[in-house]
Amino acid sequence: MDEQISKKLLLVEDDDSLATVYTIRLEAEGFTVRRVHNGEDALTAALEMRPDLILLDVMMPKVSGFDVLDILRNTPETTNVKVIMLTALSQESDKKRAQDLGVNDYLVKSQVVIADVVERVKHHLGML
Repeated sequence: MDEQISKKLLLVEDDDSLATVYTIRLEAEGFTVRRVHNGEDALTAALEMRPDLILLDVMMPKVSGFDVLDILRNTPETTNVKVIMLTALSQESDKKRAQDLGVNDYLVKSQVVIADVVERVKHHLGML
């Protein structure tokens, strides 16, 4: 890992305890993590930091994850950024909506442990 620049992740999560756990684990894996609390800040941060990957919650104050994803995909600077939705929404219709909007992966919080999330992040960044 020394010879390569660490990958930048944007974590969009309004739950402080969950965000802390993810941040600590991802930083321990060598990622640079920036965390924001809502969709509005996510859009600003995505343009500022140009992350390699965004971990995106769906149910958030101000702007939902679906809307954030839609805007990211329709903004030239962020259209190709990898996005993994990490959400409590387990309905097939929600998953389909995310896929229709161009999500790279869709993980249901209750169905994954943090090691699974780290593995998916690495997979999408070509690190596995």
